[in-house]
Amino acid sequence: MTDYWPAGLPRHLDYPDAPIGAVLAGSARRYRDRAAVRDGDQVLTFTGLYEQAAAFAGGLRAHGIRQGDVVALHLPNTLWFAVAYYGITLAGATACPANPAQPAKSLRAQLADCSAAAVVTHPQPAPVLAEAIEGLPVRLVVIVPPSESAPADRPDDRAKLFGRAGTTLEALVAGQSTHPPDVLVPTDSVAQYGYTGGTTGAPKGVRILHRNIVGNTIQVACWRSGALPGLDSEGGVVLNPLETSADYALPLGSCTALCVSPLFHALGLISLNFFLLCGATTILSGRFDAQSYLEQVERHRITYIPGAPALWHALLATPGIRTRDLSSVKAVVSGGAPIDAYALEKLTEVFPNAAVIEGYGLTEATATVSSGPIAKAGLHKPGSQGVPLFDTELEIRDPLHPGRKVPRGKRGEIWARGPQVASGYLGRPDETAAQFVDGWLCTGDIGHLDEDGFLYVSGRSKDMLIYKGYNVYPRELEDILGGHPAVLQASVVGREVPAVGEIPVAFVVPASERGTSAEELMEYVAERVTPYKRIKEIRFVAALPLSPAGKVLKSELRRLARTTGDPGEPLSGTQETGTPDAAGKQVRHA
Repeated sequence: MTDYWPAGLPRHLDYPDAPIGAVLAGSARRYRDRAAVRDGDQVLTFTGLYEQAAAFAGGLRAHGIRQGDVVALHLPNTLWFAVAYYGITLAGATACPANPAQPAKSLRAQLADCSAAAVVTHPQPAPVLAEAIEGLPVRLVVIVPPSESAPADRPDDRAKLFGRAGTTLEALVAGQSTHPPDVLVPTDSVAQYGYTGGTTGAPKGVRILHRNIVGNTIQVACWRSGALPGLDSEGGVVLNPLETSADYALPLGSCTALCVSPLFHALGLISLNFFLLCGATTILSGRFDAQSYLEQVERHRITYIPGAPALWHALLATPGIRTRDLSSVKAVVSGGAPIDAYALEKLTEVFPNAAVIEGYGLTEATATVSSGPIAKAGLHKPGSQGVPLFDTELEIRDPLHPGRKVPRGKRGEIWARGPQVASGYLGRPDETAAQFVDGWLCTGDIGHLDEDGFLYVSGRSKDMLIYKGYNVYPRELEDILGGHPAVLQASVVGREVPAVGEIPVAFVVPASERGTSAEELMEYVAERVTPYKRIKEIRFVAALPLSPAGKVLKSELRRLARTTGDPGEPLSGTQETGTPDAAGKQVRHA
């Protein structure tokens, strides 16, 4: 068994009993005038972010927002998201991030489910919010200014949409102290409701406590920076470097990170938290554009970039990417969903000085459960989602007998336990009891652990299909397809066929540089798998349907797989199909 643990770091950490506001306070005192968040030409230093968040908290309290009240964050990526988020937590209220691009109906459902008392929004999506909250008991709507990352067409008159409940951020913070309100925030209180992505069902609100977020922030920050947590003289959470910290990709107080992941999603929000704790400058990027993204990496000499597989696939398909100077990047971290091994290999070529690693997590565990070692001396296993973070346990259990563990190397359902595991679902006692059991979280994902304890995720348990009594895992087939030069991206789902169970159907986004046929791709896969795993149908599409966080909506692909083809017999392949593009329109290919 190989010793994979990053040099100099212990297996267990001491977690300060402190709320999220203590992380912001500690970083503000330590990094002071260093840029914390940059949004175009607008910059907030660590001190400035703390003072703005404190004033925001005071404004909320002045408008009657108290502990236990829920304040929704209906915002795109903007520096005002950071101000509002930390302001909500300093006020003792509960934050509830919401996708600003969702339609009024689903937004209304989320706001009603969490009983939002206030909403922080942006001029662009404000009209949708106005429609969504009609008849709901929302007492306050705060509209933030536009920014370079989040521009707006008509920012000046949006407060009028909400009548007496509407106000602007400028009016909210006017005259407020730059010191936070004197509010005792218990670490066992709910800091935020994180809503699941809804890729396999209706979104659920996860009760994430202050201690969960602080714990996960510390876990990720220490893992990436090679430091240990502590408290400063005034009770602020800080990190203290070790002698080995120089070997890590996120040195304290000198890293610059480019954040395009949505801040309303767990991956983006945990990144913002641990960047703050590490004294990193976060460069916010709005709507993703590959060329603009690469220009920002060069201009700001970015050292750390997190993202979901959809981002990496888009970058790798960008013309001229290999002519860019990407030498400043020291860490490329993929999360949110599994990425194929071929794309990981290409990323190591494009970012020659970077550690390219995957992580694994889910909203029910705040954000992150495991990660590949990021230190230069760490053991890296391409295709793995790394090892459990500090004080995190993983077990692989039999899906049919959850109390029974399976042997190392055998697939099963992933169960996790650690300080980041949340306290259950909001208003769903039955589902909480089923998935949160004796401190353990049933993730609903399928995977296995190798002899060194590295995790390999095969996909959701709902994604696994059974063909003639054999278990077939889509991730394995997606990895193989991703290695074909004519494939840009692929996703595999099952389609029911009464005689055999389910057949594997692959939705393929072809690469632009060369064409291929369904038969060629099916033969390519057949040469690399046992017969029962062979793909029986290929459908070429312009794009895969994605959630706002970049996860493939397999529920939509399964629906599409049922709509065409002969349900009684496996098809030999097809090159004509309909599937939604990113805008949800039908795209047909001959």
